[in-house]
Amino acid sequence: MNIEPLNLLLADDDTDDRIFFKDALEELPVAAKLTTVNDGVQLMHFLYKSELLPDVLYLDLNMTRINGFDCLVEIKMDEKLKQLPVIIFSTSFDKEVVSLLHEKGAHFYIRKPAEFSNLKMVIEKLLELIAETNSQ
Repeated sequence: MNIEPLNLLLADDDTDDRIFFKDALEELPVAAKLTTVNDGVQLMHFLYKSELLPDVLYLDLNMTRINGFDCLVEIKMDEKLKQLPVIIFSTSFDKEVVSLLHEKGAHFYIRKPAEFSNLKMVIEKLLELIAETNSQ
């Protein structure tokens, strides 16, 4: 793996889900720095003021203030942000919505696993996929 830690950004308005994600990431054999934001407004503010973008954004769909779908559209329309890999990370699953999210630029759509061990596995697999995509 890289010597440089991966910079990950998680946008999720559920405190328990943010903690669950952080705990799972800490148990993985990967060097990563996790930053979290609580809603879409904080996410967009963070992205616009950041000089260095994260390596990947994990984006919840059902957030307050600005939802994940609207954030994705705004990210992919912005010249500075559009190359940011976005992984939709949500409890809901609707095939039509998933297709639309892919059309709008989401790299992956993952349904949030309920079990901790599954969450760890999903995060690790996604980091591998992002690393492969970035090295091409």
